[in-house]
Amino acid sequence: MDVKAIAMGLAFALIWSSAFTSARIIVTQAPPLTISALRFLLAGLIALALAKAMGQSWRLTRGQWRMVVIFGICQNAIYLGLNFVAMQTVEASLAAIIASSMPLLVALIGWVVLRDRISGLGVFGLLVGFAGVALIMGARIAGQVDMIGVALCVTGALALAVATLAMRGASAGGNLMMVVGLQMLVGSAVLAVAALIFEDMVINWNLELGLAFAYTTLVPGVLATFIWFVLVARIGAIKAATFHFLNPFFGVLIASLLLSERLGVWDVIGVAVITLGILAVQLSKQKA
Repeated sequence: MDVKAIAMGLAFALIWSSAFTSARIIVTQAPPLTISALRFLLAGLIALALAKAMGQSWRLTRGQWRMVVIFGICQNAIYLGLNFVAMQTVEASLAAIIASSMPLLVALIGWVVLRDRISGLGVFGLLVGFAGVALIMGARIAGQVDMIGVALCVTGALALAVATLAMRGASAGGNLMMVVGLQMLVGSAVLAVAALIFEDMVINWNLELGLAFAYTTLVPGVLATFIWFVLVARIGAIKAATFHFLNPFFGVLIASLLLSERLGVWDVIGVAVITLGILAVQLSKQKA
């Protein structure tokens, strides 16, 4: 793994983790499904415009079209849509921690359901990682956390894990920015239908909401997704996924600094344990 790949991985982890804090700001002033549909519509159109300016083609491989549909629905509509709904009552730090368990869920489902071989280090990582999640959840539940919101976050993480497993073997084929834009438009369409059914589309626009919305749309939305696809194409999905071990730390730190969310002793210990578990799982995959 070269210096450029490391820099890209660190940038992705930091940007991805910051999205929970900006999302928390957004959903306090706008309907979550409506604003998510609008976010993905704008981000998708921007990505498509950039793709055309870069000379990229609409002619995608079969694996890329599969990626567009699966990730558009599972990542943008289900995972991020449910997280936006949940963060009306769940703190950004807790949502980030639950979402960060996705690599653990991928490894667990692959091992138990798909019968993937896993080393002793991988089993250790799973046990340690989920123990860290249990530590934090136990402390938060004692503090009367909203369990419906937690359930939505967990469902979203499971959807993304299933999508990740479903995408194994999908070909690269170039046109990465085009893929980014199209999968965002798929997510926007699904969320728009849900918003029409479940929400009143009333948005309280102000400077704070505008800045948070612009940041979430352009940086985690377009830039981070593009960085991720480029990183995977450069070093492979298994090595790229190693950077997920930084997400619990970054997510909790940013939420604490910008939103003044409480950070207890068990949170710190739990984040450290989850980080160790995710790293162990990803390292075991690399060795395999």
